[in-house]
Amino acid sequence: MKWAAMLRGINLGKRQLKSAELKAVVEGMGFTEVKTILASGNVVFEAGDAKPETLERDLHTALEKATGLKSEAFVRSRAELATLVEANPFPEAARERPSFLVVSFHRDSVDKAAIDRLAQSYDGPERMVVVGRELFTDFPDGQGRSNLIPVLQKAKLSQANTGRNWNTVQKLLAALDS
Repeated sequence: MKWAAMLRGINLGKRQLKSAELKAVVEGMGFTEVKTILASGNVVFEAGDAKPETLERDLHTALEKATGLKSEAFVRSRAELATLVEANPFPEAARERPSFLVVSFHRDSVDKAAIDRLAQSYDGPERMVVVGRELFTDFPDGQGRSNLIPVLQKAKLSQANTGRNWNTVQKLLAALDS
């Protein structure tokens, strides 16, 4: 079975990891058909019928052992990513400004009621929708200008997550199909 893994916080500030290093770590774990996607901690690989939580734990451990870098991994199957793409609540944003549509991948379910309350009380142009255990956020003016990010951080809705823009989500799915 093919899997996509997204590492948290890679190539931000001092948390540098070259794609070749990431590929070597994943291949060193015995996985095959390893491909890195962009330079932000994305990798697809063949790992049979492993359990995603086992893959996440083992990737974290192998990466730390090989590079000293501690990064949480979020693993999704091809089917999970395809379902996520189909469920996109913001198709117009995906067409018109895909780099401003962000999917936050979570280990655990997102508190939908808390997101709904936050969305009702927040007075900004961003829109948020929970789909499964992921959070879609449309940043019409971009993340850099958004006041929503500090509000989300303050709300501490979920510590374990990593975000990818729509372009990257599409590239991961395409890589799983190749």
